[in-house]
Amino acid sequence: MTDPADASLAAPWGPAATLLALGTFAVGTDAFVIAGLLPDIAGSLHVDVAAAGQLVSVFALAYAVLSPVLAALTGTWSRRTVLVTALLVFGVGNVVTAVAPGYGLVLASRVIAAAGAAMFTPNAGATAAALAGERHRGRAIAIVTVGLTASLALGAPLGTALGDAIGWRATMWFVTALAVPVAAVIALRLPEIRLGTAAGLRRRLSPLTDRRVAGVLACTLLAFVGVYLPYTYISSVFAPAVGGHGARVSLLLLVFGVAGTAGNLMAGHLADRYGPRKVVITATLGLAAVFLAMLEARGSFAAALVSVAFCGVASWSLTAPQQQRIIALAPAGSESLVVSLNAAVLYLAVSLSSALGAVGLKAFGSAGHLLPVAAAFAVSAAGLAWISGRADGRTAPAEPPAAPVSSAAE
Repeated sequence: MTDPADASLAAPWGPAATLLALGTFAVGTDAFVIAGLLPDIAGSLHVDVAAAGQLVSVFALAYAVLSPVLAALTGTWSRRTVLVTALLVFGVGNVVTAVAPGYGLVLASRVIAAAGAAMFTPNAGATAAALAGERHRGRAIAIVTVGLTASLALGAPLGTALGDAIGWRATMWFVTALAVPVAAVIALRLPEIRLGTAAGLRRRLSPLTDRRVAGVLACTLLAFVGVYLPYTYISSVFAPAVGGHGARVSLLLLVFGVAGTAGNLMAGHLADRYGPRKVVITATLGLAAVFLAMLEARGSFAAALVSVAFCGVASWSLTAPQQQRIIALAPAGSESLVVSLNAAVLYLAVSLSSALGAVGLKAFGSAGHLLPVAAAFAVSAAGLAWISGRADGRTAPAEPPAAPVSSAAE
């Protein structure tokens, strides 16, 4: 057994975290790119755009449901085996999507791809955190999360452009081509570790009844409903500024992704130095302020760019610290499970924000009214993180590590 606080001394964690970030880039590209291909997919499969949009919903729902289930089922596996299996399942799902002749099989294939994604992303973060140890945990998780922000800023636009040029099925092959080589390199180069292999199933499932874990999950839910309310309807929120120009909306999304990458890396360093809870509180309060400022920025494209940049920084400053908080609360053997629960709740927040936004647009008649609602969710998340300070005080960097990590050859 090796103490995670000293794990970074046993193996260099930086290259491993970077390798895992390449995997999250592939997974994130697949998750984000479908939305940009819906008209092409609808025409090819002879369904309407609304039906094609269910591919996004099914992926998100399957991810949310399968993430904690698969984490529990694979809890005793080595992390290398889990990660390689995850990318192979993900690749199979996308290959089936690429060759499926009809809508039903494409829909089923999105569940397969989601299963792979649900196995990979949470385990990538937990593995990087274990390799880095307590001292560098925030930075390691942030590096892995860079793959997601890069997929938003670069992968999805590239995949969409490829689909527009030679068809959406080519995009599915593109995503597969990103994932499979990463799986091969992980199999060959990632250090072999196991997270608390001695823990029984009951011990690994114990976080499900821990009120402190529930508090972190509730904070994730509130924060990301706030994040995705304006993001999902960004073209409507900034309609006066973009004036119906699709290129301007694309630029706003690009700025959000690039700024989010910077915010994510910054948050990882700050979380290691000051503690993740303080970063979460600061980021959520900053988000609330940005959302309210957007009310005045809606009429100017320059102001919209600035506000979206700040929004990207604050939004992606939440991901790594929240993972860090919940990992610190996990008993031995449950790290992947709690990160998977956090990921599931995040996807639930995406779905809720879409539904709440739709209701809000019908009720208020203007997307601008969504901004104060989003700010209220962000403030609520900040309040919950502040209240939970004593409960999850172990997340502070100076405290003892939560879970042992063992290194073993297969």
